Amino acid sequence: MQGQSPTPAIPPTGAVFLSYASQDVEAAGRICESLRAAGIEVWFDRSELRGGDAWDKKIRHEIHDCALFIPIISTNTAARHEGYFRLEWDLADQRTHMIARNRVFIVPVCVDATPETSGDIPESFRQVQWTRLRGGDTPPDFIARLVRLLSREPAPIGRHVGETGRGRTHGEEGSTVRRQPQKVARRQLALWVVIALATAGIAYEAIERFVLPKQAAHSARVSPPALPAVGDGLAEKSIAVLPFVDLSQQKDQQFFADGMAEEIVDLLIRIPHLRVIGHVSSFQFKGSDEDPRSIGEKLGVGYVVEGSIRTAGGRIRVAAQLIDAHSGVHKWSQTLDRDLGDVLALQQEIASGIARALELAVSVDDSLERRHLQSPEAYLLYLRGRSALDRLDRDSLHEAQSDFEQAIALDPAFLPAAESLALAHVAQAANQFVPSRLAWEHARTAAEAALRIDPQSASAHGVLGLLHAQYEFNWDASEAEFKKAFALNARSADTLDFAAQLAFSRGNRDEAMRRINASLSVDPLDPYTHQTQGWLRYLSGDLAGAEQALHRSLEISPTLSSSHLMLGEILLADGRREAALTEMVAETPDGGRYPGLSFVYFALGRRAESDRALAQAAREFGNLWPYGIAEAHAFRGEPDRAFEWLAKAYDARDPDLMFVKDDPLLVSLRGDPRYGALLRKMHLPE
Repeated sequence: MQGQSPTPAIPPTGAVFLSYASQDVEAAGRICESLRAAGIEVWFDRSELRGGDAWDKKIRHEIHDCALFIPIISTNTAARHEGYFRLEWDLADQRTHMIARNRVFIVPVCVDATPETSGDIPESFRQVQWTRLRGGDTPPDFIARLVRLLSREPAPIGRHVGETGRGRTHGEEGSTVRRQPQKVARRQLALWVVIALATAGIAYEAIERFVLPKQAAHSARVSPPALPAVGDGLAEKSIAVLPFVDLSQQKDQQFFADGMAEEIVDLLIRIPHLRVIGHVSSFQFKGSDEDPRSIGEKLGVGYVVEGSIRTAGGRIRVAAQLIDAHSGVHKWSQTLDRDLGDVLALQQEIASGIARALELAVSVDDSLERRHLQSPEAYLLYLRGRSALDRLDRDSLHEAQSDFEQAIALDPAFLPAAESLALAHVAQAANQFVPSRLAWEHARTAAEAALRIDPQSASAHGVLGLLHAQYEFNWDASEAEFKKAFALNARSADTLDFAAQLAFSRGNRDEAMRRINASLSVDPLDPYTHQTQGWLRYLSGDLAGAEQALHRSLEISPTLSSSHLMLGEILLADGRREAALTEMVAETPDGGRYPGLSFVYFALGRRAESDRALAQAAREFGNLWPYGIAEAHAFRGEPDRAFEWLAKAYDARDPDLMFVKDDPLLVSLRGDPRYGALLRKMHLPE
């Protein structure tokens, strides 16, 4: 390894992150030297940064950007349950859920005889091939393997997600990356629905939705399946707006480009008689070079809008074009160059131009008010806050809260910042970063402040609707708030989705299915909505319909969190236990794998394995999903333990409690007086 290093085998892009326990520094050093001698760039921290905010931020950045993560495993790591390397391992484990399944990201290296089953080693580390390098001696074949892995297309992370707008994460601006495990729920959290409400009815609202699991679908490069044919009459009055492309010199404005597309969608939704596809479905084609005619066929629309943005200084240039999805002919195009302060009027010009181009099919509302930003600085703070809000980790949510508060200080009448501040508090409550009661009260204060700015704020009504349902169990008040949101925007797919869940929890199954079907008509390629439909059909006893909907969800997004869990429960209820086991194994840990395994192993008579899965579920996710632990105990015939965990779910305001009356896994509890007492506490009929 002496002398000049050979020509790098790969571009020096921070390709490999080396993670080790301090006792293994010598072995790690030898591995690092060998890799660098082969031209492979290595992040190898010799502890000068370990500890404190500087280390935390730097390490998060490096693990987020690295192409390969090499955990050095030994008796030292197996015996230690704390240490900086554990934090690195957790971050790497979380990133594995955001990349395509056929990508290699984790490359475990064991430097002694430690078995693969020892110690508290993340599941993702166990599922890939280990390399054993005694003492850190690095043979050429190992170097060659790394070069092969690094020569492939880097494992993509990013959009997302949400997660419906219910749940979803970004690695780059405009795409979501889950920074740490989210609350496990078999359906999308109702939180995501409320966040998505920020896009309803207001032209300059939410730039990004929480689409984390959807990112996995994009990472897998799965082309969304075609929809059933749509009649020509409907298709001629239908349109989809694809994600805009960032043409800025630094390529750092994708969040702005995505926001531009979403806000144009919001404006088009206001036009009577025009069917506008929700951006969750349109964003399934982000980064795709697919022909607009093919996209139009899959979305069932007559027209497709494409566009790009370029920013420089205080100026923004937007180009947009309307394409006939049947012929591929460009029907209309426009390029606008404006000051940033005129971005709202620019968006309205584009929407009006599209409407005029379709004047034979739609009525054009030319009365839209032309608006100018009161404070461009506040708008940029708002955009930065939305980007931070999407990342969902503790620090990012704190950053988002700060950005929104600064934006409001600059422009107290800036409605989107006020609305998003309420959403940030809701996210902090849902992720248990702030005590629930405190976070919900802050959310209430922020939502009420938004309503003082504009009583017609659909987003603020959505926050209050969610608060009434999940924090207060005040179902009538929740329904009333969501009806107000409907009155402001009757075509919000996400409002319809949550309203469907709310109707079902109150016993109105027909209305629930009507609402979920209406949601799918607006956003037909939203895998979360298909997931919700499958869940509601399962609770209704329609196992065949539920299975079909869950398969559809996975067809659109093969890595969508919790879909395998739900499908496993459906198969278990149908008596197909081995098939159910296959689905549970395919589920991710934070998607509910361990509670699901505890169900199926118990049904198969494998009690010891059920015990281990349940213990792991309680250990790793008990504070995040107590309801799932309660289900497992109820299914296993352990009512005392089930009610103990249901009490925790009540205290934590676990969103799955909405379906406690209809959950087949809780059927053994229904004759117990404690079950009736819980329903009364939740103001549900017994």
